[in-house]
Amino acid sequence: MESQTIQSIALMLGAGWASGLNLYAAMLVLGWMGASGQADLPPGLDILSNPMVMSAAGLMFVVEFFADKVPGLDSLWDAVHTFIRIPAGALMAAGAAQGLDMGNAGELIGLILGGGLATTSHVSKASARALINTSPEPVTNWTASVTEDAAVVGGLWTALNYPWLFVLLLILFILLAIWLVPKIWRLLKAAGKTVSGWFRKPRLTKNIEKTD
Repeated sequence: MESQTIQSIALMLGAGWASGLNLYAAMLVLGWMGASGQADLPPGLDILSNPMVMSAAGLMFVVEFFADKVPGLDSLWDAVHTFIRIPAGALMAAGAAQGLDMGNAGELIGLILGGGLATTSHVSKASARALINTSPEPVTNWTASVTEDAAVVGGLWTALNYPWLFVLLLILFILLAIWLVPKIWRLLKAAGKTVSGWFRKPRLTKNIEKTD
């Protein structure tokens, strides 16, 4: 009973967290594991194993796979998906919370925690990508994207097979995000001031020449 409870908690937290990184990968992984019998999904997530849902998620995963690796386009994609990943992560976590057998209370807890974790992982991803995009080279961008996809697959697999380990790693991720994201935004702010300074200097030069 205790083992089943921690598995349900880990799945609930994992669904929210993974959705913030790559919603379509999370849907595919859970749907495939449920359809192949590698995991017993709670009733709220059974829909992910539907072939049509998996096909739609697979199509969007392919689109995101390429969009996520183009500097600049990836940040635009992340901005649009702020309104998709976070609510979807909350709903998936609420569906996973049905495995806790707590009724509406469990689903509400899932909505709150799932939405919060989806927001944390999404903001961390989007912030890191925005910082990476200040450099024109594409290698770091590709590396970050592939790492995120692998983290979703590995994270959900760990949540279903080693729930205590996943919970520990998730706590470390949250602590890292709390420490790192403000630093990233300060760097982005400094980079923005530098870029805006480049555009101001020519104007100042022209005004001085006119005065002379």
